[in-house]
Amino acid sequence: MILSGNPIFGSKNQADAWATKPGAPVGFRDTANLSADQLDSMYQQPAATSADMGRMTIGDTINKTVFTLGLVVIGAAIGWAVPALMLPGALVGFVLGLVNAFKKKPSPALILLYAAAEGLFLGGLSQFLDGMYPGVAIQAVVATFAVAGVTLALYRSGKYRMTPKLNKMFMVAMIGMVVFSLLNMVLMLTGVVDGMFGLRSAGGGALGLIIGVLAILLATYSLVSDFTMIEELSKQGAPAIMAWRGAFGLTVTLVWLYTEILRILVILRGDD
Repeated sequence: MILSGNPIFGSKNQADAWATKPGAPVGFRDTANLSADQLDSMYQQPAATSADMGRMTIGDTINKTVFTLGLVVIGAAIGWAVPALMLPGALVGFVLGLVNAFKKKPSPALILLYAAAEGLFLGGLSQFLDGMYPGVAIQAVVATFAVAGVTLALYRSGKYRMTPKLNKMFMVAMIGMVVFSLLNMVLMLTGVVDGMFGLRSAGGGALGLIIGVLAILLATYSLVSDFTMIEELSKQGAPAIMAWRGAFGLTVTLVWLYTEILRILVILRGDD
């Protein structure tokens, strides 16, 4: 018998005492008094799955991601009906996004609250832009799932994978993107630049298109990073709670991807 290093379960006497209980798992029962047929029946039992052992699985991560994205959709429906909730949703989503990103142990409640808040933001933003350019919201939704689907297909085929070189390029580009976004926000708030998207609206939106395409490429690589993390954690037998980490990562990336595609579509239709 292999005893746990945990002091609560580490005593052989305690383990032996627990093994004599009627409900003790088969692996802890005294097999000396079992017949050959009983031993053979035990041997023929299927091996315990990761789910049976309380471990993270890809299937469970997918289920949690679908549930989380479902909350985004519900929040978006509410935000579409009540656009005034867009700003509160954006602020709450931003704060909860940071909290969830830095928590060592995923919190399902906070992740679900993040999804709902982001939904309010996306719903309000989509309603506003769709009012100016009818049909742009549904186009962005379709394009988002199309890009995500192609990325997943390329990842599964082995043609789009993480590499040390790409990781370095991704980090440098992400830092540049964050710096540019912060600068653009400050310039917009101070009135230095005008236009719906600030610097991204400059030059007839040419700069915005370039930045947008770069952002979409970064988002697809982020998806590959999410897929890789989920697959690796599942193989390593990570605790089941980590499935929420995977769901959170995918939700953040898909929200980012949608907003960038929406922005590009609006810029392209700016002369309508």
